[in-house]
Amino acid sequence: MIKRHLLGTMFALILTSFTHAANVKAINDDAWLAEGLIWYQDKLFYVEHGRGSVDVWDGKKNAIFWKMDGCGPSAVLPTTTGEFLVTCYDNNTIGRIFADGKSLPAYDKDTDGNPFSGPNDFAPDKDGGIYFTGSGKGGPLIDAATCTTPMVSSSRTTARCSIWSRPRTTGSSSSSMSSPITPLNNRRVFLRLDDLFPNQPHIWPDGIKMDKAGEMYIGQSPRSLGAPGKILVVDEGGKLRRTLSVPSPSVPNFAF
Repeated sequence: MIKRHLLGTMFALILTSFTHAANVKAINDDAWLAEGLIWYQDKLFYVEHGRGSVDVWDGKKNAIFWKMDGCGPSAVLPTTTGEFLVTCYDNNTIGRIFADGKSLPAYDKDTDGNPFSGPNDFAPDKDGGIYFTGSGKGGPLIDAATCTTPMVSSSRTTARCSIWSRPRTTGSSSSSMSSPITPLNNRRVFLRLDDLFPNQPHIWPDGIKMDKAGEMYIGQSPRSLGAPGKILVVDEGGKLRRTLSVPSPSVPNFAF
């Protein structure tokens, strides 16, 4: 997530198949760093980091579902209990929201008493648990983390974080610095995006999704604020199949 680019564009990709994009339609042309999209109960929920809000689009209009100054939301996710969680990147908490949009007490530390550091994105599992990432703080030490909440309820969480700590150096191999895509079950570099576009501005990969055909869609923070944004589509071997142009220089996240 690049905070300096606050004014973004929310868009919807309407796919006629897994191989061709029919058209791109802007559904909110005044979204301030829109991220963390999720399709839930026939509505699109997403965050606006610059406005500190969780928004909802019902197919016709956008509305603010929840707002908290100082949160700096980067992702939102519904839970199996009917409430929502939101990563508050700026104040290092996991916000909690009732189904009606009212706030619940936030989570601010894991079971060992360690505070979260830049919670950034969510991934649910099939059993109702939720994983989320912590981007860590800036400075000479990389202290990013991956956390899990094996059970989420309205009263408690059992979050635990694994912190990855090492000195930060120029040319770091972290994904935000050198643009690799890495598979978790075989820790290797699957794809280095800069290799696809030599002699062009550095690519900052961000959101990533896979379709039913096994093709991977990769969003990116802007190479240049003056350049159109693109979603890169690669096959399971990492070969670039096509690019989808969108009316925004940034494509931090998306949802099918």
